Amino acid sequence: MTEILLIRHGETDWNVDKRLQGHIDIGLNAQGRQQATLLGQSLASEPLDAIFASDLQRARDTAQAVAQRQGLTLQIEPALRERCYGGFEGLRHDEIAQRYPQDYAAWKAREFDARYPAGERMAETLREFSLRAIAAVTGLVSHGNYRKIAIVAHGGVLECIHRWAKQIDFAQARDFDILNASVNRLHWDGEQLHIRQWGDVAHLKTAVLDEVDR
Repeated sequence: MTEILLIRHGETDWNVDKRLQGHIDIGLNAQGRQQATLLGQSLASEPLDAIFASDLQRARDTAQAVAQRQGLTLQIEPALRERCYGGFEGLRHDEIAQRYPQDYAAWKAREFDARYPAGERMAETLREFSLRAIAAVTGLVSHGNYRKIAIVAHGGVLECIHRWAKQIDFAQARDFDILNASVNRLHWDGEQLHIRQWGDVAHLKTAVLDEVDR
């Protein structure tokens, strides 16, 4: 059994603005930095064997606040990145709807194999992203002899992991929260992830933001 603390990065200005980040490397805002500090304080006594993070700075900086308290070296895993949204990236939700109405409708319908228009990068389909996210998380626990680890990633990664653990199809609307700097506790039994606690933000003294679209 390996216990996993799956954590979403702290808040960014683009979260507040409902602007899609994807692979764009946006940093934490003042609220997000405070959330990271509170997160690090709350996990200081957790006996972590390792801490991993996406290479995007909003996840990396959130994780570093935990690693510092633990005296651990942060390990970077690019496969933990958010989904690449192609031409959607950098746009507000209403701008996407106006510029790409058909693709926006496919996004809202959570069409599994829809590929949005390319931007600076080619977009991933939801199927491609989900497979990547699941492989990244399960690979970390499968290839290491860990009792407890922390993984700091992105809202989309958390959604993929929750749905896989609960066997919830993407066709179903999301009915669980994905909160900035939330701690989500899972166990890995060698084959499957099991959710023990989800959406814990008791360590935060400020408001949290649920940015990932339902």
